[in-house]
Amino acid sequence: MEGLMRVRTNPIHLHCGRHHSPSLPAFPTLQLHKKFYRNSFGMMKHPKSFNSVVASVQPLEASTRFDNTLPSKEILELWQDADAVCFDVDSTVCVDEGIDELAEFCGAGKAVAEWTARAMGGSVPFEEALAARLSLFKPSLSQVQDFLEKRPPRISPGIDVLVKKLKARNTNVYLISGGFRQMINPVASILEIPPENIFANQLLFGSSGEFLGFDANEPTSRSGGKATAVMQIRKVHGYKRLVMIGDGATDLEARKPGGADLFICYAGVQLREAVASKSDWLVFNFKDLINTLE
Repeated sequence: MEGLMRVRTNPIHLHCGRHHSPSLPAFPTLQLHKKFYRNSFGMMKHPKSFNSVVASVQPLEASTRFDNTLPSKEILELWQDADAVCFDVDSTVCVDEGIDELAEFCGAGKAVAEWTARAMGGSVPFEEALAARLSLFKPSLSQVQDFLEKRPPRISPGIDVLVKKLKARNTNVYLISGGFRQMINPVASILEIPPENIFANQLLFGSSGEFLGFDANEPTSRSGGKATAVMQIRKVHGYKRLVMIGDGATDLEARKPGGADLFICYAGVQLREAVASKSDWLVFNFKDLINTLE
């Protein structure tokens, strides 16, 4: 999920095919708190009836403008020997931006998009941008549940195969997102990523399901939060080689001492040139990564 700053963005044209499912599995009972629900909608085993929408992405001719589309030997070895790989979710694992999709579903898509456009005029702290956009439509618990039932995740082509390849090599996989756990948990279930490997924000609801806000204690709710999460993961598990994959500036920030050793920019959905040019490796298709793990 891209931070709100001035960057040149080129959207990729997508061709999406929707796989209809007769039913969506029910989510576990919500956990009550005295003042609010910290609703994460649970984690599900990978059900065959829960189908995602897989988008088909066509590579950009823009790839010829960059000199980092082919990895050096050093970068390739680091990627292949990684102990852990952290993925951004919006516009990387999935082909859309979760908060924008939810806003559109709740009838406030235009308002959120207009606010985002104004915010793009200058640098805005992530927590401020997040709070402002949520305040424009204040999604209730029932609206979020309805959204999840009617709009299954749309995952990027090849991401499921890539995750399986990484797991087969005993590489740990994480999802790190400025989006919300309520919307990311179904994605993690499809990819069979455990809940403890998710770092994301949490929508908060009152006892009647009314919107209260988001949990400001989550590291990903603040500017620099993804870098903080990556550093925390590395410190706790002692990983020697850690890779971050994403599309935005907040993902690029995770490449720092004590954080990610390598940043791979995935531009299969959005090409953010300022980010792509600074990445260690620029890819437009996850097949490029999969092929190196064969």
